[in-house]
Amino acid sequence: MKTITLKLTVTLFLVVQFSNAQKFNNAAEYLDFIGAEQQTIIKNMWKYTKAIAHSKSDRSINGKRQNLLKSMERAIAKIQKAEGFDGDDYKNKVLEQLIFKKDLLNQDYAKIIDMKAVAEQSYDAMEAYIIAQEMADKKMEESQQEYEKNFYDFAAKHQIDIIESETDLGNKMKLSNEVFTHYNDLYLIYFKVYMNEIYLWEAIEEANVSAIQQNANALSVSANEGLEILETQTAYNNDDSIIKATKNAFEFFIDESENKIPQITEFLILNEDFESIKSNLEQTPEKKRTKEQIDNYNKKVKAINKAVNNYNKTNTELNNERQNMINSLNNTNANFLSKHIPND
Repeated sequence: MKTITLKLTVTLFLVVQFSNAQKFNNAAEYLDFIGAEQQTIIKNMWKYTKAIAHSKSDRSINGKRQNLLKSMERAIAKIQKAEGFDGDDYKNKVLEQLIFKKDLLNQDYAKIIDMKAVAEQSYDAMEAYIIAQEMADKKMEESQQEYEKNFYDFAAKHQIDIIESETDLGNKMKLSNEVFTHYNDLYLIYFKVYMNEIYLWEAIEEANVSAIQQNANALSVSANEGLEILETQTAYNNDDSIIKATKNAFEFFIDESENKIPQITEFLILNEDFESIKSNLEQTPEKKRTKEQIDNYNKKVKAINKAVNNYNKTNTELNNERQNMINSLNNTNANFLSKHIPND
């Protein structure tokens, strides 16, 4: 599932009005110049955000990230070459914020990409991955706020009136923040329970009955706790589809751990007992084998054959139900992002 997000702060496209056009014309033109470069960056940020929401290709997502970096580098180069207005103080502040954002994408977000590779290995790794995203997003947001403060300060210094108008693009980016926050919050709730099933099946692969029982119990407890947590979650824009899909997943985990796993455990115990009887019989010379040994072995053969059929049936049912649950959850997540994050 997709688990990696880039939450971008809303950037205001500022329409400049000035009380004395002749006197403040150059200052206004300089703000227009800076705003145009910022607009190019914001458009590429939106393309990057859309790729995260709608694309299943890591190559495509990384390509949009590289384009975003290039637009920042071009903007930095153009602003560096252009003369500032009323000295270079404001120019340097703009450059400082652009360079900070570029370094953030090159360093923090690059690190997040690396963290994604191991995030699925444990709940702690997934939580650290999401926290790292939030911290990077927070830095990006704070940098944007600093950019806007400097913009307003420069405009005020030169007596330029600013009319704020959130464009369609700004609204889309604000919306994407809210959508990804809802998505990530619910995914982390799901993932905490899901990891218990991973540990459970590792124990089954090892035929470790004690570990199976412990992890089945842990899965049941965490899934029931997850259901309680979901009761406290609110729908996003009246859309509770992810909440419902996650609830269905938890109900599957509860049924699996409480009803299906005991059947698997019963087979493993029976099979271990059968292997012991079989080994004991094979190690006994044929002439020394007792009727009781042979009868016991034959009885176990019938029991194990019946148990194998039930074991295979249970496994098949679990695999089909799990795949249906995963497909449903993945489709719900994809549809949620597609529905609430515009793709134009």
